[in-house]
This record gives sequence, structure tokens and C-alpha cells, in this order.
Amino acid sequence: MPHMAPMNWVTLFITFSLTFIVFNSMNYFTLSYQPKFKKIKEAKIKLNWKW
Repeated sequence: MPHMAPMNWVTLFITFSLTFIVFNSMNYFTLSYQPKFKKIKEAKIKLNWKW
């Protein structure tokens, strides 16, 4: 069985690692998720304290 030289394993590992990192970062930064609910404005009740 032929064996690959250790340097080839390192370059293969680096190639797949960089591909994995680039693919994941592109998926993370290009997708924009829209919120499912709209922000509800809270009704603020103004209280007038009379001492």
C-alpha cells in the first residue's frame, strides 16, 4: 500500500480546513434572518403624582 508523505497530509489538512472555514464563514455572514415578530410599541402610562 502506498503511503503519502507527511507534508502531503499537512497540505491536505490545511486545504480542507481552509475550505471548511471559508464555507462556514460565507454561510454565517451572507444569510440574514428576518425576525418573525414585529416589535410591539409599549404604551407608557404617565402617572402624575400629586403630593
